[in-house]
Amino acid sequence: MNLKEIRENKTYAHVVPLASFMGLSFLFTILCESGFLWEHDIAPWWRHWPEHWFYPIQTLICGGMVVFFWKHYELKWDKRIIFGAILGVIGIGFWILPTHLYTALGYTEDTVGWLKHIGFEERTKGFNPADLGTESGYWISVIFRFLRAAVVVALVEEIFWRGFLMRFLLDMDRNYWKVPFGKFSWLTYGVVTLAFVFIHAPVDYAGAVIYGTLMYWVAVRTKSLAACIVMHGVSNLLMGLYALQFGKYGLW
Repeated sequence: MNLKEIRENKTYAHVVPLASFMGLSFLFTILCESGFLWEHDIAPWWRHWPEHWFYPIQTLICGGMVVFFWKHYELKWDKRIIFGAILGVIGIGFWILPTHLYTALGYTEDTVGWLKHIGFEERTKGFNPADLGTESGYWISVIFRFLRAAVVVALVEEIFWRGFLMRFLLDMDRNYWKVPFGKFSWLTYGVVTLAFVFIHAPVDYAGAVIYGTLMYWVAVRTKSLAACIVMHGVSNLLMGLYALQFGKYGLW
C-alpha cells in the first residue's frame, strides 16, 4: 500500500493518529525505564527532563498525521460546539475537584484515607515547564504542552473514540461507516467509557468515569464530532491553566 492509498483510507485516518500517539507514549516510558532518565543534579536537561523534548516531537508527529488525514473528519463548526464547550467546563470541574479539595481541606497522605481512591491527592509532581530554568525554555515548554493537550490530544482521542470506535462496535462485520455518528447503545457507552478511563492513571479513574459519561452524552445529543473535540480541548486547556496556577503539575 502506497502513501496515497493510506491517505485515502478512512479507517486509517481515524485509528492511526491515536495509535501513534499511544505508541510514542509507550516508547517514552520504555526509554525512561531503560536508564535514559537520569534524575541527578549533574544530569543534562535532556536526560533529567526528557519530556521537554519528547512531548514537542510527539505533538508535531501526531498533529501532522491529523493534518495528513484531515479530509476524512466530519467537522461542522456550528452552534453545537457551544454545548460542547459548556460541558467541557463542567466535566473538568469534576476532574480537578478532588485534588482541589485535598489542598483546601488540609488533607495529608496520612489523613486522606479512602478518599485517595477517588482522586484526593496533592498532584504537585509532574510536568513543570519551569524545570529548564530559563524564560525561553519555560515558554517553549508551555506552548508545546498546551498544543499537545488542548489540540492534539483532543483531536486524536475524539476522532478515535467517538468518530471510529462508537461506530465500529455497532457493525464490526460490515460497513461501520454507515452507522450514524453519536448513535446510542449501552455497548458503546460501556466499552468506550471504560477504555477512556483505563488509558489514564488510577488516581484519575473517578474523574474519567464522570467525564467520559458527559462526553458520551455530548456525542449522542449533538451528533457532532466537532462538539466533542471542543469539549475535550476546552477541558484540557482549563486543566493546564489550573495546573500552572496552583502548581498541580500531576494533573497534566
